[in-house]
Amino acid sequence: MTISIRSVEKKFGRYPALNHVDLEIADGELVALLGPSGSGKTTLLRTIAGLEFPDAGQVLFEGQDVTFASAAARRVGFVFQQYALFKHMTVARNIAFGLDVRKGKDKPPKAEIARRVDELLKLVELDGLGKRYPSQLSGGQRQRVALSRALAVQPSVLLLDEPFGALDATVRKSLRKELRRVHDATGVTTIFVTHDQEEALGLADRVAILNAGRIEQIGTPDEVHDNPATPFVCGFVGEANRFEGTVSGGRFTSGAVSFDANGVKDGAAVGFVRPHDLAPDDGGFEVRVDRVHVQGALASVSASTADGRHVEITASRAEAARFTGTIKLAARKSHVYPA
Repeated sequence: MTISIRSVEKKFGRYPALNHVDLEIADGELVALLGPSGSGKTTLLRTIAGLEFPDAGQVLFEGQDVTFASAAARRVGFVFQQYALFKHMTVARNIAFGLDVRKGKDKPPKAEIARRVDELLKLVELDGLGKRYPSQLSGGQRQRVALSRALAVQPSVLLLDEPFGALDATVRKSLRKELRRVHDATGVTTIFVTHDQEEALGLADRVAILNAGRIEQIGTPDEVHDNPATPFVCGFVGEANRFEGTVSGGRFTSGAVSFDANGVKDGAAVGFVRPHDLAPDDGGFEVRVDRVHVQGALASVSASTADGRHVEITASRAEAARFTGTIKLAARKSHVYPA
């Protein structure tokens, strides 16, 4: 199922939740909507679902206008952060619910429903737990049941709103892999909302970065991290040292800090360098090493310039010994934008 979002706008009172949003999602794609709280990502997801209707613009499924069609008419599957399982129903009955409530000829035979439930229990690796109740499951297992219930009705689109937000870090990582595996097995066009960068970059085919109701950039995880289109994306996706300064003669300067301006015209600018792109170099700018913290294979280094600018560096464990006293750093890669 292809999805087209064209010039969609949505206000709540005077607050513009979505501001002229355009987005194209390919059939079978897994797309993350990533952004801070209030950026519009959940409103966009609900607009795609048919749970909110835009003030302007269009939503198209396979080229057909569904802007004001109901969620049921769009055949979407929705997974919420809080599971929303029926406590009085077994796992199997929860999964079968969307099929059981169908009327007339739309309702499959009981044997077909049972087969579908068994198939989904195996898919999410919960086979043998169909007779249990939600209270007898862990949080991760309950979220798998919610995912199975959404898939049971064979949705044209699967939508997930912060699906792992209520889970601890270890379970989140496990379920991220599970969602990717289930997506690859079903091929259902999937869109999920998250504010977790690691989740979005590690799971999605493409990531849409939202800010103040607009999409700042859409691209593969590598594209949005390595080639951020705007200062917001550069500062929001991944870690980055941020400096305010000026560009002159092809160099960006902020006090003692200086690096290549990447073709930006002379004038006020903001520059970013990722911690892993800084390395000791006799031709660089001078910093004093304040702290070195080694964890696993990496070392996190905190340093500061003579004029008080704070700098973070990431290096390998083997390189940690080089970071002591006063050293000089150079940026292997930088991102500079006009202010």
